Amino acid sequence: MPDIPWWKEAVVYQIYPRSFADTDGDGVGDLPGIRAHLDHLEWLGVDALWLSPFYRSPMADFGYDVADYCDVDPLFGDMDDFDALVADAHARGIRVVIDFVGNHTSDQHPWFVESRSSRDNPKRDWYVWRDPKPDGSRPNNWIAAFPDNTPAWTFDEATGQWYLHLFLSEQPDLNWDNPDVVEAMHDVLRFWMDRGVDGFRCDVVHLVGKDPELADLPEDLVGLPPILLIDHPSGHERMRGMRKVVDSYSDDRFLIGEITLMPDKVATFYGDDNDELHLAFNFIPMLSGWDARSWKRNLENTAEYFDALDHWPTWVLSNHDQKRHSTRYGGSEAIDRSAAVLVLTLRGTPFLYMGEELGLEDAVVPDDRVVDPGGRDGCRAPIPWTRDAHHGWTATEPWLPWPPNVAERNVEAQRDDPTSILHLYRRLLALRKASPALHRGTQEPFELPEGVLGWRRFDEESGDERIVLVNFTADAVHLSEGVPTGTVELSSLGTGEGEPLGHELRPNEAVVVRP
Repeated sequence: MPDIPWWKEAVVYQIYPRSFADTDGDGVGDLPGIRAHLDHLEWLGVDALWLSPFYRSPMADFGYDVADYCDVDPLFGDMDDFDALVADAHARGIRVVIDFVGNHTSDQHPWFVESRSSRDNPKRDWYVWRDPKPDGSRPNNWIAAFPDNTPAWTFDEATGQWYLHLFLSEQPDLNWDNPDVVEAMHDVLRFWMDRGVDGFRCDVVHLVGKDPELADLPEDLVGLPPILLIDHPSGHERMRGMRKVVDSYSDDRFLIGEITLMPDKVATFYGDDNDELHLAFNFIPMLSGWDARSWKRNLENTAEYFDALDHWPTWVLSNHDQKRHSTRYGGSEAIDRSAAVLVLTLRGTPFLYMGEELGLEDAVVPDDRVVDPGGRDGCRAPIPWTRDAHHGWTATEPWLPWPPNVAERNVEAQRDDPTSILHLYRRLLALRKASPALHRGTQEPFELPEGVLGWRRFDEESGDERIVLVNFTADAVHLSEGVPTGTVELSSLGTGEGEPLGHELRPNEAVVVRP
């Protein structure tokens, strides 16, 4: 079998730096805090960490408004801290992936300061500027992703034109139709790869390819943010250009795209010859409830749009933009444990969001502590490390409130409890890594009673095989004749392991069976 790229066999762990670990007492997480807890990631068994933005920023969108792509914001440390983090991670066998925010910058980025200074500035065309309509109104009817019902255009009094921002007005969109912008952004990729970065999570990357006409949305789509709709052929050209830059370093570097389109469209950004993104997030499963029918559709769509086209799929249950899956699924630990088995046994690359290994739910954020313009504070609550009142943070009060039940759902308490969900995640990662069937094998579903899904993972080269069964219901389910038999290697409930698979799955139980 030819060598398989590391990112196909990996489990990637997302870190939102502001909320991971604080070392300087300001209540905000930082790069030294991440470095200090690499032992947790190594113990857990992840293969790579992905850092949400840590660049210089005014923090209007908490780092996704970048004022300098090639420097660390002092809030998080400095470049020496970043280099030390990468070196320590690599020494532990952990790769480092960072965010690439290519669609927009901060309005305080020097490029935009120049661009808005005059119509004839050399960087004017680095951003998307348009004249008003004859009646003085906005160039089109687009709205921003947030805040709700906000126009995607801001008028600049000094130069008499509107600039486009598909997010906040403080986040003007770059003009990727300008070759100088393309080269500047390629240089950003090179800068970080030269510092040892292993890959890039590309923020809303499909948006870099816009129709130059910037036409109004039709009436039936008015009110939808264009980030859910933009799919212009030029976007694929941009992906191929980025891919060439990354591939010029080595096959070990990779690109994964955040693309907020439906799965059939997301899959096209791998390229007809797999010459665009290496991976792309498919977010529909993340938005699904704990429901067997929904997840059956997710598996069928993935088989049709990704597997059948030789596009390696990804799986994600939570991230920094959506409610945590524990909150969405109702806060049931039994369901959270089954969800862990689900996401870590499917064919593809799983992405874990920090804290899901603790079963964390969203924090309840009172009105006077709401800070995010997109309403995402709850899922960004800080990670509790210890049992004490400060939970391993140096500040008395971190930048956001703690998530619920931190007295039990902290790393120290769960490390001490071998039956905890944290230990379940660790066991799952170890099992996945040891089983060629689970980390690279084929996947075939089979028919099961309503409310239960199951699949066979098989690796032809090694002959390794596993069966996975997931009961999505709150009732015990009788397994009919024909269900593959074998020994229960792992149960989400932690009991019955090492015994033959019986004819019943317990409520919300998921099992990995070795035939």
